[in-house]
Amino acid sequence: MATIDECLGALDRLAENLAGAGGELRAAAAPDRSLSCHVTDLGVTFVGHLREGHLREVWTVEGVPERRAEIALEMTGDDLVALVDGKLNFARAWAGGRVRLKAGLRDVLRLRSIL
Repeated sequence: MATIDECLGALDRLAENLAGAGGELRAAAAPDRSLSCHVTDLGVTFVGHLREGHLREVWTVEGVPERRAEIALEMTGDDLVALVDGKLNFARAWAGGRVRLKAGLRDVLRLRSIL
């Protein structure tokens, strides 16, 4: 089971990937959206903001926040780490129920290209 520190590390790597992205990936990460990732096995939610191709202002909240982010993910810590490391395919994980996503269709398509 991934730890909170490992999950934060995965989010840092995601932010680095977004910051260094170019072309279509940079365009996919460009929208200004609130983003949350509830890690089910740890009982915490990482909340941040996707802005100008960067993941910013990330903090940890116990449980599930009352207000839902514009892009809300839910998965285990191991799956978060595997997604960011490229070891887990987002589309397959989402279709198989390992990753839950609540977002508009355009955001779903963008997120699929980021992860």
